[in-house]
Amino acid sequence: MNPTLVQLVATILFGLAIIHTFMVKKFEHIAHQYPEGSVGENFFHFLGEVEAVFGLWSAIFLIFYSFVEGFVVYDADHKVIGGAIHFLEGLNFTEPAFVFVIMCMAATRPVILLAENVIRGCSKIFPFGSKRSFYMSALIFGPLLGSFITEPAAMTVTALILLNYYFSRGMSDKFKYATIGLLFVNVSIGGTLTHFAAPPVLMVASKWGWDLHYMFHHFGYKAIIIVSLCTTIISFLFSKELQGDLPETKKEDNAVQMPNPPWWVTLFHLVFMGMVVYTAHHMVFFLGLFLFFLGFVVVTQEYQTEVKLKESLLVGFFLGGLVTLGSMQGWWLQEVLTKMSDLTLYFGATALTALTDNAALTYLGSLVELSESAKYNLVSGAVIGGGLTVIANAPNPAGFGILKASFGEDGISPLKLLLGALFPTITALIVFYFLPTL
Repeated sequence: MNPTLVQLVATILFGLAIIHTFMVKKFEHIAHQYPEGSVGENFFHFLGEVEAVFGLWSAIFLIFYSFVEGFVVYDADHKVIGGAIHFLEGLNFTEPAFVFVIMCMAATRPVILLAENVIRGCSKIFPFGSKRSFYMSALIFGPLLGSFITEPAAMTVTALILLNYYFSRGMSDKFKYATIGLLFVNVSIGGTLTHFAAPPVLMVASKWGWDLHYMFHHFGYKAIIIVSLCTTIISFLFSKELQGDLPETKKEDNAVQMPNPPWWVTLFHLVFMGMVVYTAHHMVFFLGLFLFFLGFVVVTQEYQTEVKLKESLLVGFFLGGLVTLGSMQGWWLQEVLTKMSDLTLYFGATALTALTDNAALTYLGSLVELSESAKYNLVSGAVIGGGLTVIANAPNPAGFGILKASFGEDGISPLKLLLGALFPTITALIVFYFLPTL
């Protein structure tokens, strides 16, 4: 390994960004020491926003890059050939843009109501009280649905359901951390029934020839077992808190008198979402679709609540910063991946995913020659570790942003999130390793 100065600084800043994510509660405490509304309070509140962390450190990196390589460098024909602008133009920000758009669409009232009705219907197969059955249904079928509507959409829908029916109902912190850890792991694993929904699978599926048949027989059926088993066990452990009937969802002030959307409004939402998913690799097209979608929401506003633009933009900002800094980590990650044995790669990929986006990890693996077993171990380890931290899987910031307010002023503790995800992660490690291919 012989990194350039820019790569070395990018890795140092990447490490500082990871440390920053574990210190957001400290910054929130500092913010409370300043007068309300003051510059000091707002500044430290900003530093305490997990969604702002990687965007902030990537901005520092771009300033450094501009000083070292120049802001923009032209050739004799006035074409851009170097500098920070050239670097940014060479990156792919399609995934952050896609997550932003699909999160906005999935969080709309017609989609959430439809998802609630579907999950409520599926909950009838469980022989428990409605509160526990709905919880199990949401955390099993919601994440598995991510294999078809994409993981960010599944994360958004499931997190909003958990917020409305459980997290805003005075549940214990132990329950909340166990549930959010389970949610993150289930979504990361639940997208592996297909080859187009989970970001770490999407990065390698085309190059390695992994199709629908391959994914279900190697990953999909195992994901169903893990998601179902872990959710059942967690619901049993918290059976006292999940006793009784499901409470009525709390309505927003502007939604008290709002009529339920007619079928054609919901259908149009689903059509827009389907077209965005279908064109997920073509940012210019799905952003255009999104503008038409916003127009449709305005026209049908009597059935709509406010589009969650701010929350979705923060998640996109987080992922954009992760792409910027993560793109400079190949000099050491690729070297590490190529020198691991299959078993070491399996556990190593799980651990490394906690420190970097799992899609970036599998992408780097696709750049080197790997055996078939090594390919499986890399991808399975990457999806298994997708719930350990907020940066481990692209949809995690979406769930984090939706649920963090229910954890009080201090927000979600990264360490407690890690502990909450350990049980389903260890279960997944065992199942993916020992169960055979169908």
